[in-house]
Amino acid sequence: MSLNPGSTPARRPHGPRAVVIGAGIVGCSLADELTARGWSDVTVLDQGPLPAPGGSTSHAPGLVFRTNPSKTLTEFAKYTVEKFASLEIDGVTCFDRVGGLELATTPERLADLHRKAGFAASWGVRGEVVSTARCKELWPLIDESVVLGGFHTPGDGLARALPAARAQMERATSRGARFLERHTVTGITQQDGRVSAVVTDRGTFPADHVVSAAGFWGPVIGRMAGVGVPLQPLAHQYAKTKPLSELADHRAEASRPILRFQDRDLYFREHTDRLGIGSYAHRPMPVDPFAVPSYDEARVRNRTMPSAYPFTAQDWAPSWEDCRRLIPALRGTEIEEGFNGVFSFTPDGMPVLGESRAVRGFWLAEAVWVTHSAGVAKAVAEWMVDGRPSLDVHACDLTRFEEAQRSPAYITERGAQQFVEVYDVLHPLQPMEQPRPLRVSPFHARQQTLGAYFLEGGGWERPYWYEANAPLVDGLDLPERDAWSARYWSPIAAAEAKATREKVALYDMTPLRRLEVTGPGALVFLDRMTTNDLRKKPGAVTYTLLLDESGGIRSDLTVARLGPDRFQVGANSPADLDRLLRHAPSDVHIRDITSGTCCIGVWGPLARDLVQPLTRDDFSHERFGYFRAKETWLGHVPVTAMRLSYVGELGWELYTTADLGLRLWDTLWEAGREHGVVAAGRSAFNSLRLEKGYRSWGVDMTDEHNPFEAGLGFAVRMGKGDFVGKAALESAGEPTRRLTALLLDDPAANVLGSEPVYAPTLISARAGGDPAGVPSGYVTSASYGYTLGRCVAYAWLPPLATGTGVHIEYFGEKVPATVADEPLFDPKMTRIRR
Repeated sequence: MSLNPGSTPARRPHGPRAVVIGAGIVGCSLADELTARGWSDVTVLDQGPLPAPGGSTSHAPGLVFRTNPSKTLTEFAKYTVEKFASLEIDGVTCFDRVGGLELATTPERLADLHRKAGFAASWGVRGEVVSTARCKELWPLIDESVVLGGFHTPGDGLARALPAARAQMERATSRGARFLERHTVTGITQQDGRVSAVVTDRGTFPADHVVSAAGFWGPVIGRMAGVGVPLQPLAHQYAKTKPLSELADHRAEASRPILRFQDRDLYFREHTDRLGIGSYAHRPMPVDPFAVPSYDEARVRNRTMPSAYPFTAQDWAPSWEDCRRLIPALRGTEIEEGFNGVFSFTPDGMPVLGESRAVRGFWLAEAVWVTHSAGVAKAVAEWMVDGRPSLDVHACDLTRFEEAQRSPAYITERGAQQFVEVYDVLHPLQPMEQPRPLRVSPFHARQQTLGAYFLEGGGWERPYWYEANAPLVDGLDLPERDAWSARYWSPIAAAEAKATREKVALYDMTPLRRLEVTGPGALVFLDRMTTNDLRKKPGAVTYTLLLDESGGIRSDLTVARLGPDRFQVGANSPADLDRLLRHAPSDVHIRDITSGTCCIGVWGPLARDLVQPLTRDDFSHERFGYFRAKETWLGHVPVTAMRLSYVGELGWELYTTADLGLRLWDTLWEAGREHGVVAAGRSAFNSLRLEKGYRSWGVDMTDEHNPFEAGLGFAVRMGKGDFVGKAALESAGEPTRRLTALLLDDPAANVLGSEPVYAPTLISARAGGDPAGVPSGYVTSASYGYTLGRCVAYAWLPPLATGTGVHIEYFGEKVPATVADEPLFDPKMTRIRR
């Protein structure tokens, strides 16, 4: 295999010119995936020597635990295991399936392992919660007296990162790719908004596509292109013991499962007769990516590689004591060597993937660990070659962060906290505590006065319930909750839901993204981009879908036509704005107006009684129908009123500018006093929307699903002109899965989402009659339905008849549920249309 430019094989280029920056495991995997898809004009550059250039891959311990709360990360890891297990270098496999074992030494951790077993079942990973005795059998060196149980995943194991990189390097080279060592990138040139070349200290490489797979150097490369890369490198301690007599007869590199002792932020793997130990227990040690030395400079400083910083023994001491308590054999030995290895963290712990809109052809494949490397490379290669990944990657999309989340201070602080929380037991609603508050609505002061309990999303402070409503709980008959579902919940949510159903409530909808789309081509553009018919008169509001070319749901939108060439679009994420801007013609102008505006949802049977006296316009059903919009005044406040309801009750979304937001709140609050108005939070909101069957994009459906599978066929007008995704929908067959409404049978039972669902009618066919079987699907979102007196769960399942009994696995227990017709509440829409 050639590593130098002077002896590269004759080029037989096919496909665009692609330059990958970084020859670590991600860059090598990507070159392999691109060349496998026919792109042979692929050049991979690295500033260090190959095949070990000195980045994170060069020191990676190689542990691969596939199970993750994120389905996407689990799928990435599954593909990585499958691929590396098929690779060999010098007759040695690149993956060793020794299995994985996670230990519980506290009841809380043991419960979490049951929850993790549910994730594994949902995402198709074989695993089981095992007894203390089985843990001892799998890992004889542990002190079983401190262990309560474990989670065993026999298909996990050790990735040999450098051999895997080399194997893929050789395969990509055989297809025409070239790998050039000791090429330091010094610039990225652009022409007409696209990348045109990568400049190095040893020459310039023309390019149609450039991929930054530079790991913790990603921000350095991004700055050259003018693209921010939101990752923070941190150092992580890894040490090896002296030889252990208990392992003296070992000949293989590893024979026991890789081990996690998460209650003390530790992991262990064998190195033949030694143990390797990694710790997340120490203080965060952020590293400036612009100050990391080059390979040769690191060697001059007596460091093995740029990514290996000197071991700090004082940080290690507490972890070493924890190691010795778990594994008594370590009490008679010492640490022989150690280092602080650098790798990348993002503010939310997910990779950063995708193409920059500002610099077309510039791609990121950053903040990727060995565990997910091949899976990420496959997704990015599909994206580059085919236009979309085959897997939903919205949670990794580089556009996902708000502008307020891109400051260096935010990235550093959140990245450090991600390091701290790597092994923590985290609730799905649990927010990071700092930096908060970051974004607040104009109503924040009033919400604080009412005792709002805030959680965070997208940087926004979001009220989940209000302590001022605590007296309304008296008299409610609510079942007792288990400890897990009771976290970040209050019975006040039930009172707020009841008040919404019976009277009227105010909801802060300010975090809902709002886009303004204007220009002579706005109607044609939006109609072409979305599925529903937008050719309606001004004043109409339309629920519609943003699809990709394969018919997958990229987002759901509400589009209000406020004038002939002026629209307000209710969207979900920054990715929606990015997608629309990428496709907008020159006669269409799009801007995000979210930060300069605010919104209050006024919903409940008394909503009209509250709003009508404040305006001279007629808010009757006859003059202001459902899915209509009107620009008017409420008291002194100009508002855009849209008659929409995400909670299944009469009411309006009321929009105004941020400077008038507080006046709008006070106007509505004073007018609502005589009607018993309450402020209500997102906990009640989520319950009400699930009772009504309203979907949440990114949770209930993604671009892996088409509208007919997701129960959103009503938002698709196949008879209108062409729209993005139409051809794919025309060729789609009958759905083999559906987003299905479930009602839990036990009024006291709760689930929260991502749990596996077992349908007995399918188990015999799939699992030979084994009642444990393989899951038929998984829960997307769930909440207790206070109006219905049952927990409501939505799940992706094969088509099942109404009344079919299923079981949802919740912390290892099978909870019975029944397939229900939807909407579960007010199926004739009489409460909204009145």
